[in-house]
Amino acid sequence: MDNNWLLKLGGQNQIEKMLKLNEQTVAFGLVLSKEDAKVLATKRRDTLKEQQRVEFGEGILPKLIFAFCDSCYIDQNNYVETIGRLQEIFYQYKNETMDELSDDELLESMREAFDGECEGSLEFLEETAMERIARKLRKRGYGALEEDYEE
Repeated sequence: MDNNWLLKLGGQNQIEKMLKLNEQTVAFGLVLSKEDAKVLATKRRDTLKEQQRVEFGEGILPKLIFAFCDSCYIDQNNYVETIGRLQEIFYQYKNETMDELSDDELLESMREAFDGECEGSLEFLEETAMERIARKLRKRGYGALEEDYEE
C-alpha cells in the first residue's frame, strides 16, 4: 500500500498552518505566499531526512516562525531563506544536544543568541553560539545551562 498520501496530507497541513500565521506576522511586515510555505514544507521534509529525524504532529515550523517573526534581523526580503536556515539549525541542534532541551528551550536559546551576540548572523548562530550550548550540555549536562540562566 502506498503511504505517499500521508506525506502529502501532512505537508498540506503544514502549509495551511504557516499561511494562518500570516495573520500575526503581517504586523511585523512578514507574509508567506503559498509558494513560500510549500518551499518551507519541502525544506522541512528534506532536513528531517538529512538529520535522520522523525516528527509527528504540527512540527516546529509554526513555533519557529512565531518565535522569530519580530526579530529586527528578519524582513520580507530574507524571511523565507532565514526561516529555512533556522529550521535546519534547529534540527541539527536537536541532535547535537541529544534532545536534552525541549523544543521551546532550544527555540529560546536560538532566538536569544540570534538577536544577541550573533546580530542576525545565521553562520555565527550555527557554528559558534549553538555549538557552544551543545558542547556545554554534552560536557556538563542539562544543569549547566540552568546555571547560565541564573547568572
